[in-house]
Amino acid sequence: MAFGVTRQELAAWKEAVLRGELAFITHYWLDERFPGITTVTKVGCRDIQRLAVWCEQHQLPAQYIHLRPPYPHFDLIGPKQREILLKEGLMDQITRFKL
Repeated sequence: MAFGVTRQELAAWKEAVLRGELAFITHYWLDERFPGITTVTKVGCRDIQRLAVWCEQHQLPAQYIHLRPPYPHFDLIGPKQREILLKEGLMDQITRFKL
């Protein structure tokens, strides 16, 4: 279940993904498979090769890219989520979701 993101934010993320940009969206998320995890950041890009290179640059396993057309994405959770948001300069998402 996802919540804490507006329709406009989701629409902007989808548009950026479709343009082939690396797009980030963080939202609240609950999944019993991941106890204690309350947020996820989806890093999306229609250009799967570009997304795979981005994963490699951040020492993330590209085989975990969700190949879900038309919005392929990689899910960031846990400590790596905050670390990468910091590297990408996305302080607004860190602050907003208290990461």
